[in-house]
Amino acid sequence: MSAQHYDFLIRGGKIFDGTGMPWRYADVAIQGERIAAVGPIPASATAVKTIDARNKWVTPGFIDPHSHAAPGLTTATTAAAAALLFQGITSAIINADGGGPADLAPQLDRIQRMAPGVNVVPTIGNNGVRIAVMGFEGRPPTEDELAAMKKLVRQAMELGAFGLNSGLWAAPGPFTTTHELTELARVAAGFPGAFYISHIRDEGDYNIGLHAAVSEVIAIARSANLPGIVTHLKAYGPSVHGRAGEIVKLIDDARAQGVQIWADQYPYNFAGGGLANDLLPPWVVAGGFGPRVARLSNPEQLPGIRREMLVNLHRAGGADNIVIRDYRPDESLIGQRLSAIALARGQEPVDLIVDLLKKGDAGMMQFNMTEPDVELFMQQPWTMTSTDGTLPEFGQGGAHPRSYGSFVRKLRKYAIDKPVITLEQAIHRSSGLTATILGIQDRGFLRSGAYADVLVINPTTLRELSTYQQPHAYCEGIDWILINGRTAIADGKLTNQRHGRVLRRHRQ
Repeated sequence: MSAQHYDFLIRGGKIFDGTGMPWRYADVAIQGERIAAVGPIPASATAVKTIDARNKWVTPGFIDPHSHAAPGLTTATTAAAAALLFQGITSAIINADGGGPADLAPQLDRIQRMAPGVNVVPTIGNNGVRIAVMGFEGRPPTEDELAAMKKLVRQAMELGAFGLNSGLWAAPGPFTTTHELTELARVAAGFPGAFYISHIRDEGDYNIGLHAAVSEVIAIARSANLPGIVTHLKAYGPSVHGRAGEIVKLIDDARAQGVQIWADQYPYNFAGGGLANDLLPPWVVAGGFGPRVARLSNPEQLPGIRREMLVNLHRAGGADNIVIRDYRPDESLIGQRLSAIALARGQEPVDLIVDLLKKGDAGMMQFNMTEPDVELFMQQPWTMTSTDGTLPEFGQGGAHPRSYGSFVRKLRKYAIDKPVITLEQAIHRSSGLTATILGIQDRGFLRSGAYADVLVINPTTLRELSTYQQPHAYCEGIDWILINGRTAIADGKLTNQRHGRVLRRHRQ
């Protein structure tokens, strides 16, 4: 009998198979785009390429359930998705926070034509749908408008979207009612494996409060009878610090009652966002840049706006907790604290914010979470790893380090250096758990027949290099990545080929 021959043989590594079970030594054989075998492969077997994984980990490719990579995946300079690959991400959800277009077809066609570096998991965003039907109107939809939105969600699901994605923080999200979301979620629930994932209305005490906002996801999941996911779960701002245990109990109680509730989390104690959406009242932001500038320039409206901004600034922990992440009108401000800029200009922070937002949008980072809350959320068996990151052009403008480092940071900081969770848990919640929750078939696990999205990781060199001061830095330690059975990273270097594909819920 002739010896077996494969495209790839990965020999001698510590296998973390994505299930959360203890690691074991084994080999992995890959033929075509699938894993042919996991276990002891005879020494007589040969391969086009054999990878020596001794003293290394072999894991499934990581899956990001909350990514803002879609714009980058449609851009020639970033479609290779290097920032994702170097942290081990092989598949990513798009249209997070209710974003993206109401008609997914042109977006997905363009991404596929660009030959993405990672697999793409589309969702349909409630805000894209709402804007298509009723713009930024700050009111509930009429029956006809709701019917039109439901039709758009149905069309997206028929096209292959995996679920409904809502963003209830930035306009027009705050104007969206629970009834409206439940009706859209019921449409999605008509398709097997669908889910509802939400950037909740409030992660602190800005409007309805953190507890009520999580409760809304639970209510929608229960009413629509589909899994609900609280995305980038956090306790955001001094008023809710220390309340992670309360939210854990809320979710555990719902799960005990049979409601399918999950969460994802990026492993940082500072958040990203925008000065406009986070510090201005929602009605000021409604309508986009032009109407916002008009309201900020109106001497009759500005005093009231300013009073509300002062409250929001206090909720954020003050100007010293805010760092400018991106500001195209003046990139010299990137990386500076808002308090320092205001002091240098001789302004009150709220007046500085008004001036900045009259000239353009400003991205920011807020140091407004506590490490104990981050760790408690991370320890829950229902919490996945995510980035909430963009796909930045390397070296250009600002970025949050989560765009470059989330998954590696989770492994290095929280499973190795300070073991808040075990390695098996960290890898499971970055791969197999995520694939199961999102209904992504034959990915997230190392097993015979699964797609060959595989990582070989060097634990001795594994580290995140991106910081908020110098964000543009790729992770180290991901030595090999195979996507759909083909090489994306070899010996720690990006190849010049792209092997991702747009996945469809019904045709994966």
